[in-house]
Amino acid sequence: MSARTVESPVRLAAETWESLFRAQVAVMRKLQAGPAFKALGLNEYDVLFTLSRCPSGWLRLNELNDHVLLSQSSLSRLVERLEKRGLVQRLPAPDDGRGIRIRLTEAGAELQKQIGREHVRDIVALVSPALTAAEQQELLRLTEKLRTSVASR
Repeated sequence: MSARTVESPVRLAAETWESLFRAQVAVMRKLQAGPAFKALGLNEYDVLFTLSRCPSGWLRLNELNDHVLLSQSSLSRLVERLEKRGLVQRLPAPDDGRGIRIRLTEAGAELQKQIGREHVRDIVALVSPALTAAEQQELLRLTEKLRTSVASR
């Protein structure tokens, strides 16, 4: 679908969402097929990346779930697999016997950095030929604005 004027606000919102979603799917498929994700799947990397950005180093499982696109049960199983591979550590939350805290191990942090460097190169190779720096800045501004609005509802 090419850019065009859409008269109805309902149709415009629907077509905008569809375009955003389809662009994300196309980019993600290319990135997943790239060499960066041979050692670790995209969902597993997402968990490592999210943990790497956590200032305290620890996240509760339910907090981690707020940042990834997985159901709670799928995330729990994925974290168990990452723990078996020595990439994350799980511990009971000190103030809640049922809660679980998760952090990266040294091996997990190193693998995240290694994959992250390659992943960023792949992103640049896809995005830079398609969008100018100014267009990238505008897309960043618009997606942040949309995300902030959705989060506040």
